[in-house]
Amino acid sequence: MSEKPTSFSIKNWSQGDQPREKLRDKGKAVLSDAELVAILIGSGSREESAVDLCKRILASVDNNLNALGKISIKQLMEFKGIGEAKAITIAAALELGRRRRLEGGLQLEKITSSRSVYDIMQPILGELPHEEFWILYLNNSNKVIKKNQLSKGGITGTLVDVRLVLKNALEVGATALILCHNHPSGTLKPSKADRNITQKLKTAAQSLDIKVLDHLIVTEKAYFSFADEEII
Repeated sequence: MSEKPTSFSIKNWSQGDQPREKLRDKGKAVLSDAELVAILIGSGSREESAVDLCKRILASVDNNLNALGKISIKQLMEFKGIGEAKAITIAAALELGRRRRLEGGLQLEKITSSRSVYDIMQPILGELPHEEFWILYLNNSNKVIKKNQLSKGGITGTLVDVRLVLKNALEVGATALILCHNHPSGTLKPSKADRNITQKLKTAAQSLDIKVLDHLIVTEKAYFSFADEEII
C-alpha cells in the first residue's frame, strides 16, 4: 500500500497556521520573519512550503534582515523555488523597509486646544457645500493617530455609526476621540441632533474607557467647541 505524497502547500495547512490568515486574524506582530517573507513570495516548491523556503533563505544570512536586504536578486534566485519575480518582490519589500527607517518616526499632530483641532480640520471641512462628520483618534499624549471621515451627507445632515467609531478606536489603540463636523450654512449653533450624537458617543465610549474630549462645529472662518462651552 503506497503512502500518499506529502503536500507542502500552505493551502493545506490549518487556517490558523497560514501566514496571510494569521496576519489578518491575529495581527502582523505575531508573524515570524519567515512567515512575513512567505506572504511576499506566495508559494514554495514541490519539496517545501513557502515558510520553510524562507526559513532556509533567512538561515543563510544568520536570520538578519539587514543582511538579507544586501543580497542581490541573482543570489536570491539561487534558492530553489525563487524565480526572478519572487526575488524582485523580496528585494522591493526590504528596500521599502530601509527607506522607512531613513524617514524616522512619524510626527503626529498634538491637540493642545480647540483651536488646534480647528487648524487641522478647517482646511478639510471649512469650505465644503455639504456636511461631513469626522473623528480624530488620539493616543495617551493627545496626539492624532488617525483622522477618519465617518459619514458624508447633504446640507440637511449626516448619519453617524457609533459602532464603527468605536471599532476604529479599538483597531488603532485610541484612548480619546474628538468629534468634528461642518455646518455649510455657516451657523455655529449646535442643533439638537448635534447634542444627541455627542452624548450618545460619549456614553458608548465610556464603556470602553475611551474619552470624548470635544466636538467641534467647523465653518469657513470660525468654530464652536462643546468643551470650551462646557456642554460635553
